[in-house]
Amino acid sequence: MSSEKQWNLKAEGLGAPEAPICCSARYSLAVWAFFGFFLLYALRVNLSVALVDMVESNTTLTKNRTSQTCVAHSSTPVAPRNTTGKKYNWNADTQGWILGSFFYGYIITQIPGGYLACQVGGKLLMGFGVLGTSVFTLFTPLAADLGVGYLIAVRALEGLGEGVTFPAMHVMWSSWAPPLERSKLLSISYAGAQLGTVVSLPLSGVISFYMDWIYVFYIFGSLGVIWFLFWICMVGDTPETHKRISLAEKEYILSTLSDQLSTRKSVPWAAMLTSLPLWAIVVAHFSYNWTFYTLLTLLPTYMKEILKFDVQENGFLSALPYFGCWLCIIISGQVADYLREKQNMSTLCVRRTFTLIGMIGPAVFLVAAGFIGCDYKLAVAFVTISTTLGGFSTSGYSINHLDIAPSYAGILLGITNSFATIPGMVGPLVAKGLTHNNTVGEWQLVFYIAAAINLFGAIFFALFSSGDVQDWAVNGYHVHRN
Repeated sequence: MSSEKQWNLKAEGLGAPEAPICCSARYSLAVWAFFGFFLLYALRVNLSVALVDMVESNTTLTKNRTSQTCVAHSSTPVAPRNTTGKKYNWNADTQGWILGSFFYGYIITQIPGGYLACQVGGKLLMGFGVLGTSVFTLFTPLAADLGVGYLIAVRALEGLGEGVTFPAMHVMWSSWAPPLERSKLLSISYAGAQLGTVVSLPLSGVISFYMDWIYVFYIFGSLGVIWFLFWICMVGDTPETHKRISLAEKEYILSTLSDQLSTRKSVPWAAMLTSLPLWAIVVAHFSYNWTFYTLLTLLPTYMKEILKFDVQENGFLSALPYFGCWLCIIISGQVADYLREKQNMSTLCVRRTFTLIGMIGPAVFLVAAGFIGCDYKLAVAFVTISTTLGGFSTSGYSINHLDIAPSYAGILLGITNSFATIPGMVGPLVAKGLTHNNTVGEWQLVFYIAAAINLFGAIFFALFSSGDVQDWAVNGYHVHRN
């Protein structure tokens, strides 16, 4: 076997004895990260459901409805409903600012979080990010009572804490994930975000319905504090610092990454920021998140105001699309690595294919959801299919940072996620501004805009993305092909 062939096999993880993933330290990291992101997204989205019950109904609805508005159809719940929760007189614009305020904090800590994680490691940054978000969540009911300004400030502080978590986790995976296991390991860890949405939306609805909306924040905030204690004890920043990793697994991971990581202390900012493959990820990430955040923050409102589901049904049906997305993320991660390892499909081909499916598919079904108007079953089905197909993107552009620059993956994610946070800040305001009368036609426009942005991002990524480690991301001047 030629020396070049041996080098390629080693770089792909085939020249070292493979350590089984089952019961391994890297799999344990994926599971604990899964629960961490589960709680992060539960903490992020619970306000979307609780807000429906926090606001006086006459401040949400416009009295003069048009003929296009759907008729009520929800059945009266058999169980008695708690009505002691405090109500606030917040109009649609104020609600838009409350829902968007999280992202004003979230965007600030993206790049600093990635840089800091590269310098000190991602474990503590991830842990304290979740802890900070949890603590401020516990203060949400008090902030709402003090005034809308306090609530917006607390939500922005939650965003500051959560903003470091994804870059920190990417930095950890740059040291933990063998190239041919990236899709499955990262899809497991980040799928927690979708399952957190799945559980948080209906559970928040049930808690608000039978208890009081304040307990939505107390319960999820307390769980975040408990997770932090386990995280500190159970994981390590790198294979070298993990206390319980086997020698075989440590050597396997280190050998697969030996030709992909840089030992330079300085960050090649100029080369990084002028890299077209990086900007392909930026555009795709921004475009996907416009649709994702619009639905994440406003789907409960759409379910209530247009499809007329009550708060209990609202939570369950709002969660259904994200359950489909969670399943898709888990399955697509396995399929992506299978195609790379067993079918010899290139990293670039896999990333582009999964991104196209995960962005064009949702765009088509989102437009379809706008066309069918008041057909409740089809509306829920199309929104569910749209969000489910979006799960393919996790094995597409979403982990492409690790393909092109594993040593700087946290910083790259901080850069792309900074741009991708803008839709979370602007999207709810645009959608709320377009839906003052809550008519079917207004919501159609919201869906059409999201679909058009998704389509543009998919095409841009397909044209300009890369699957290779870039020159500036390694020591010396060579390109390693994944």
